[in-house]
Formats: sequence, structure tokens, C-alpha cells
Amino acid sequence: MSISSSAALDAGRGPAEHDVRTQIIEAATAHFSHYGYDKTTVSDLAKAIGFSKAYIYKFFASKQAIGEVICTNCLAQIEGEVHAALEGVQAAPDRLRVLFTVIVEASLRLFLQDRRLYEIAVAAATDQWPSTQAYKGRIRQLVEEILKEGRASGVFERATPLEATSHAVYQVLVPYLHPVTLPHLSALHAEAPTALQDLVLRSLAPQRK
Repeated sequence: MSISSSAALDAGRGPAEHDVRTQIIEAATAHFSHYGYDKTTVSDLAKAIGFSKAYIYKFFASKQAIGEVICTNCLAQIEGEVHAALEGVQAAPDRLRVLFTVIVEASLRLFLQDRRLYEIAVAAATDQWPSTQAYKGRIRQLVEEILKEGRASGVFERATPLEATSHAVYQVLVPYLHPVTLPHLSALHAEAPTALQDLVLRSLAPQRK
């Protein structure tokens, strides 16, 4: 088979397979929301959609693989809110405040609104699913980019190695990124993020001689 004919075959097959994957994800999201991630099996999803379990395994290797997609979609929603809020914000200290504020508010809203889907977030964080590891890496990278911007403009100190500073600032955010610790912080979210922002920004300010 030529490359062009193979590509045409894939193109013809792609949309249908995409629709099936979407159907499986939608059914899984509904089941996880109603029954919980732990109590839902691939057999349950197969019955709900009207597929055989073997057919679902053609698209997803395991229940976790389905959960990965749902988890990725949820985390992408948080990131989307963060990047939308950062648009047009120029000063590095302001960008850091926006990052802290939006990521805390979005995480609390998304992870704690739906207690059943929250189980997926806990499983993903506890078992260190690739989706959560990649998410944390991107947030860490965003923190470092903002620190670089602040150092370049002179509003953040440059004596401490960037790697050490970005690691420390990221660690302040970690409890708000982890769904296991997040519920314990929800009662404090009205004032705690602002206090943390102030503390972090004071530590980042250049030392006066």
C-alpha cells in the first residue's frame, strides 16, 4: 500500500474512532461522577455505552487510561484559566500574584465541586499518573519563567540560583496543586493565598544595601 493510500485510509477511519473515544470518555465521566472512580469498572462502562469490554480495550488499555484523559482535560481547564488571566499582565510581581490566585481558586472549584470526580484527582496524584506529573512540570516551568522576567526587569533578586528560587516558590504552591491536601486548605483560601503571595514577593525583592 502506498503512503498516500495509507494516509487516506487513516483519514477515513480517524473521525469514527475519535467519535467512539469521545463517547467512551463521556460515559466514563458520567459514571465516575455518579458512582465514583473506584467503584466503576470497564464492564460498567461497556454496558452503559452498549459496547463490549473488548471493544473499549481497543481504544483504552485500562480504566486508568480513561481516567488519564479525564484528568488531563480537568488540568487543562485550570491551565487555561491561568493563562487567560495572565494575558495583558506585564509586571512580574503582578503575574506571580495572578498565578497564585487563579490556580488556587480554579483548583478549589474544579476539584471540590464534584466529589466523585475528585476521586480521580486523588488517584492520579497518589499514583503519580503521567498527566499530573506533566501538569506539575508545566506549572513549575511557568513559575520559573515569571521569575526570569522579574530578574530581567530588576524587581526580583538575582543572587540566589534560579533553580533554587523557582523550586522554593513552586513548593509554596504544591499544597494547592495536590487534591489530597487541597480540601484542608479550602477554609483558608480567602486569606491564605494573599498572605503567601506577600511572603513570597518579599523574599524575592532585591536586598537593599
